[in-house]
Amino acid sequence: MDDELWARIEPLLPVVPRNPRRPGRKRLDSRKVLCGILFVLYTGIRWEFLPQELGFGSGMTCWRRLRDWNEAGVWQHLHELLLSELRAADLLDFSRAAVDSSHIRAMKGGPATGPSPVDRGKAGSKHHLIVEAHGISLAAITTGGNVGDVTQLIPLIQAVPPIRGKRGQPLRRPKHLYADRGYDHEVYRDKVRRFQITPHLARRGTGHGSGLGVYRWVVEGAIALLHWFRRLRIRWEIRDDIHHAFVTLGCAVICWRRLRTALC
Repeated sequence: MDDELWARIEPLLPVVPRNPRRPGRKRLDSRKVLCGILFVLYTGIRWEFLPQELGFGSGMTCWRRLRDWNEAGVWQHLHELLLSELRAADLLDFSRAAVDSSHIRAMKGGPATGPSPVDRGKAGSKHHLIVEAHGISLAAITTGGNVGDVTQLIPLIQAVPPIRGKRGQPLRRPKHLYADRGYDHEVYRDKVRRFQITPHLARRGTGHGSGLGVYRWVVEGAIALLHWFRRLRIRWEIRDDIHHAFVTLGCAVICWRRLRTALC
């Protein structure tokens, strides 16, 4: 893990004081545990198979830290911090945004899963994503595989955090929003307009060639980058909060890659 990325993460981690009367065994270094979490995210390896010789601790130790840090809001704060730095570097374009979703199979079921209409009714989940004009992820939502895309359009808009990084009002709403035919509904067009956003939703029953794909492709690329992490191609976690912690961490890592490339 880059020293620069660790310098941003370390201040966000909660401090766990030791009990002087019962100090017990010393906690494993947080940076090593985070490397173990990233190793699982990148490779998709099962927690119990995490190699001990790497020095990342046991899989259960990494799982507990992932859970605790997620409950403390570390991953969301990291994502917002990196978005602010991207804005400060003039790498965010809020003139437009795009939304889309992708289905993944949920091997063990659990909350935020449902029978998939595209996978013979097997249990699955959906990753709903909203990105800005360059394809940088602004927010993500995890739902069951049978949840309609259009139902998450407004929650996605509301999930975009206030992005600072420059003087003045933080960015929160794009000017235009692009989506495919799965979001075609007049009621939701009106709801989007209430956020002072101009909707560009492809209409059902019309031929291709609307030109909206020129702006929509960035969200498909963002989903492909997110699913480059092997742990996010198939959902193995029963707990939806653990799976969504991986999703948020994946979005943050992708933001860091964009920022690091620009700063080099």
